[in-house]
Amino acid sequence: MLPPLSRRDWLRIGGLSAFGLSGLKVANAQRETASFGKAKSCIVLFLMGGPPQHETFDPKPDAPVEVRGEGQAIATNVPGIRYGHQLPRVARHADKLCILRALSTNDNAHSSSGYWMLTGQPHQPMNSENSKPGAPNDWPSTAAIVQRLRPGRNGLPAAVALPEHIWNDGNLTWPGQDGGFLGRTADPWLVTCDPSQAGFEISGLTLPAEVSPSRLEGRLTLLQRVARKVEAAGFAHQYRQAIDLVHGKGREAFRLEREPSKLRERYGLNRWGQSVLLARRLIEAGVSLVQVNWTRAAGEMGGSPAWDTHAKHFANLANLMPRLDLSLSALLEDLHLRGLLDSTLVVVMGEFGRTPRLNPNAGRDHWGPVFSVALAGGGIRGGHVYGASDNIGAYPRDGRVLPQDLQATLFHCLGHRPDTEMHDTQGRPLAITRGQVIRPVLI
Repeated sequence: MLPPLSRRDWLRIGGLSAFGLSGLKVANAQRETASFGKAKSCIVLFLMGGPPQHETFDPKPDAPVEVRGEGQAIATNVPGIRYGHQLPRVARHADKLCILRALSTNDNAHSSSGYWMLTGQPHQPMNSENSKPGAPNDWPSTAAIVQRLRPGRNGLPAAVALPEHIWNDGNLTWPGQDGGFLGRTADPWLVTCDPSQAGFEISGLTLPAEVSPSRLEGRLTLLQRVARKVEAAGFAHQYRQAIDLVHGKGREAFRLEREPSKLRERYGLNRWGQSVLLARRLIEAGVSLVQVNWTRAAGEMGGSPAWDTHAKHFANLANLMPRLDLSLSALLEDLHLRGLLDSTLVVVMGEFGRTPRLNPNAGRDHWGPVFSVALAGGGIRGGHVYGASDNIGAYPRDGRVLPQDLQATLFHCLGHRPDTEMHDTQGRPLAITRGQVIRPVLI
């Protein structure tokens, strides 16, 4: 039996405990100070359909075969951290990535779980497929809040989404992709495009052949004479932005042909890869947040479109994973070599994950209880894993994170406190997020 502690012992232990708690508080404060506003811009890569945690960032090589299937785990450049075997290029950049392995919505419907991931607000009701935009689910998207909080530059807006909106069968648009109760002026720009096409350009960003620069100047002079009427009609901002875009360097961001052919190949010569490259050019041109949506490829109308691998899971991944591996590794490498990674937050996410066990069609179904998200860049601690799922990747074991916490962390890195106010169209003040910053993932 141990001897009883003396009064001096208790005082010493109490002092150490207080010191330890104080030291922890100081460390957290220093971490938040170092990371706050570290990111000048953000690129969100949204993998529509629900990427599988098991084959991406949370492999389970010791799980039963009905769980792991054909999946294997590979070492990364960070000892002790393993990724799925179809991410060999990304694995060489694990020192730049922080993996959240216990994201959770407990929502198994694409559009309602997606709404939560895109807005930081749970959908009412949950597990509601084919949900439509509109009240009561009209919280603005994270991109829309950025659009409201931050100014545009060079004729470009603060937030852009490309190459199209996210939709379910029947072209049913997901809720949570627009300005919601902030109004249409907060909508991020939606650039519907295919940057991989030969001769790619955005209509409206170049002058028609019959309009010379001198003729344009004459038109602008005339328009200035009626500027008061334009402002009175509420179009002053749009007018100035359009002119700045045509005249300014913002339109140069869309000139992908200026990139070296080898770099374009490095990202992947497909709509997704070139959209990720375009995102990098847009943040260089002054856009604060670019969301790149991995949506359906041509001909994918049902069954297992995009990352929604209900059937032939591993056969579909043989097509999906190499494109993700190529584009994500290229983006991380490109940003690093350009000196932009420290000031650019990269977020890789989907609306949920996939079931731990394979179904009779050799597929994985929808799974909201636990899934993975990858972070890198501005303000984020690289070479790190936060949270864990259980031994079959079914439920959080520790470090559970909700979508609003991910959102709060994104805003923090961009320099916006979670309690920053925004105002709806009625002038009512609301905090931009109800989440808590995930402190352990910050530098």
